[in-house]
Amino acid sequence: MKEYLPLLIVGAILGVFSTFIIIAYASVKDKKTAIGFDRKMKDGDLMKRLLAYAKPYWKNFVIVGFMMLLTITYDIVSPLLVSDIEKLVKSDFLLNDLVWRVALYASILIVSLASNYAQSILLQITGQKIISTLREDAFKHIESLSQAQLVQIPVGTLVTRVTNDTNAISMMFTGLLVNLVKNCFVIIGVFVAMLCVNYMLTLMVLCFVPFVLLFTVIFRKFSRRAFRKVKDGYTDVNTFLSENLSGMKVIQIFNREESKMEEFTAKSKKLYNAKREQIFVFGIFRPAVYMLYISSVLCLFFLGSKGYLDNINFMGQVVTSETIVAFYMYISKFFNPIQNLAEQFHRLQSAFASAEKIFTIMDIQPDVVDEPDAIELEKVRGEIEFKHVWFAYNEGEWILKDVSFHIDAKQTVAFVGATGSGKTTILSLLCRNYDIQKGEILLDGINIRHIKISNLRRHFGQMLQDVFLFAGTIRSNIVLRDEEFTDEQILQACKYVNADKFIDKLSHGLDEEVRERGNNFSAGQRQLLSFARTIIHRPEVMILDEATANIDTETEVLIQDSLSKMMNVGTMLIVAHRLSTIQHADNIIVLSHGEIIEQGNHDQLLKHKGRYYELYMLQFNKEQIKSASSTATVAKQST
Repeated sequence: MKEYLPLLIVGAILGVFSTFIIIAYASVKDKKTAIGFDRKMKDGDLMKRLLAYAKPYWKNFVIVGFMMLLTITYDIVSPLLVSDIEKLVKSDFLLNDLVWRVALYASILIVSLASNYAQSILLQITGQKIISTLREDAFKHIESLSQAQLVQIPVGTLVTRVTNDTNAISMMFTGLLVNLVKNCFVIIGVFVAMLCVNYMLTLMVLCFVPFVLLFTVIFRKFSRRAFRKVKDGYTDVNTFLSENLSGMKVIQIFNREESKMEEFTAKSKKLYNAKREQIFVFGIFRPAVYMLYISSVLCLFFLGSKGYLDNINFMGQVVTSETIVAFYMYISKFFNPIQNLAEQFHRLQSAFASAEKIFTIMDIQPDVVDEPDAIELEKVRGEIEFKHVWFAYNEGEWILKDVSFHIDAKQTVAFVGATGSGKTTILSLLCRNYDIQKGEILLDGINIRHIKISNLRRHFGQMLQDVFLFAGTIRSNIVLRDEEFTDEQILQACKYVNADKFIDKLSHGLDEEVRERGNNFSAGQRQLLSFARTIIHRPEVMILDEATANIDTETEVLIQDSLSKMMNVGTMLIVAHRLSTIQHADNIIVLSHGEIIEQGNHDQLLKHKGRYYELYMLQFNKEQIKSASSTATVAKQST
């Protein structure tokens, strides 16, 4: 019994360690609820969806598989060659016999290294193609979501999904899956070779395999859990940065730098703790596998040397020095892929955690979609009709209540009312940014639900209060990457809306740089560029939502002149803060709490002395007071 004490000690250590991690596994439970849109998916489902992206490149993976076999051959054959060389050296041998064996070993090694290099290059190229497709699909799906859906998902979250998470998945295709398969084949091949050399010692090595499987199963739970926390941490940090960098001006104005720094520190600390947990999990698993390797080597040396020195026959097999050398190399090649599998499994959990996040976004079904038989309209007159329209952003909270009106083609119609009366909502519904709950919206007598969304929006030109300009040039912001427009057409559109008056003063003209969100231009200049952008795309229906708000007096004159020209282009729908800008509208619709309370032209509504009259007089008196105050100030300064 005493002579087998080392084996008993090894077994006791493994038993205690296994018991400890089993208790840890049983004591930790995953939360059943997920944050936001995130949910837990099965590994099989994730793998199936990811492999669908790899299917078009199956020929590349076949070539990689062939190269992989060459590297596996080296792992299996090399210990046998080394054992044979050692046996040769111990006997009387000819130099020729040694040379050709060494040459054979070197040849197999060179072929293995070359195959491994070529395999790596091909996998990198293929993997990046796959990830590029996935990234494009993710962005395309985000574009298909409605405004109501997009406002529920933080911008930082979407950025993280399309960038960080796709990069995490790229590792899976650039080597992870192939290496997983390779290591599995190496393990099988080495095991078969070990059986051929000495099945008694092979059975000894197999005693450690159940522990490997046990550690792997337990590690999977902790690894996935840790990676989910890391992904959530990155999402929180990116979301916070996206929001607060955009609002840094407000933060500085109100001197809230310290409080925001505290918030960021808290989120950064959360990410740090998640990364630390991830490192800790992996820092336990890999040494655990290494412990199994050392234990098996110790057992080999103990049993092998005992059999060799005492000339003991194990189940009819004799242990020689060559057998011990070969088995030492095989054990290394047996446990090395297992250790690699640990690291690869670690990365696979990262890829699965990222895939889970991406597919969660991609599984959100757009709530505004084309009908199966939706049509395309080549030309639109611009006749619009609302028939008993009811709409609510939230169930039961009606924004529009039984709204009905008719707009003839080429008419200019303005919508007036207090904040929250439903003016902007009407304009959003026309473009199908949202779908109504009851009623009909007709364009040229056709229900807009029967028109393809992309085709419908092509006929509308929207000019909003908050003009969004993309980083690039004035030219690119006007044409929006549509290369069919010439410089002459662009300049003509700019001149039509008076944007040429400030563009001509710029050193680079149409090629003048536009910084992020157009921050290097004034609100009025951005609005004029918005007008030029709309005009050049020749929409049949133009929408102006508070487009003249917060504009200086000088620029307003230019904008009013632009508007008067644009009224002749097509149907125009206006939501205006300043009633003076809509006096020439063909029809003015007054809204209150989602209902139409009166409509008519400017003169008719003033004679009616209803809600429009009250709003106009209130604004008129304010302007009179402001004008009188300005005159008095000027007179005082002159004296």
